[in-house]
Amino acid sequence: MVLLYHFVFLAKYRKVVFSKTAVQTMKTICLEIEKRYEVHFLEIGTDKGHVLFLIQSVPRMSATQIITMLKSITAREVFLKHPEVKKKLWGGKL
Repeated sequence: MVLLYHFVFLAKYRKVVFSKTAVQTMKTICLEIEKRYEVHFLEIGTDKGHVLFLIQSVPRMSATQIITMLKSITAREVFLKHPEVKKKLWGGKL
């Protein structure tokens, strides 16, 4: 059995924060997440203020676990590689 999830992550305050290089970094991070966790990214779509994910996963992982893992890893890595994103967000949280 496999589950499909459609998640939309909005940037804090709906600010325009994602440049083309930040989006490419996020996609690369997601490919690395696939190798470590039981998730598969079918689609990753972005606009300047939000990111859309279509994720395939096993029933052992709840939606909450997937979101927590995904938000913490991507935010940490994007902030490390693109400090301008963190600077645009008041409080430094994605």
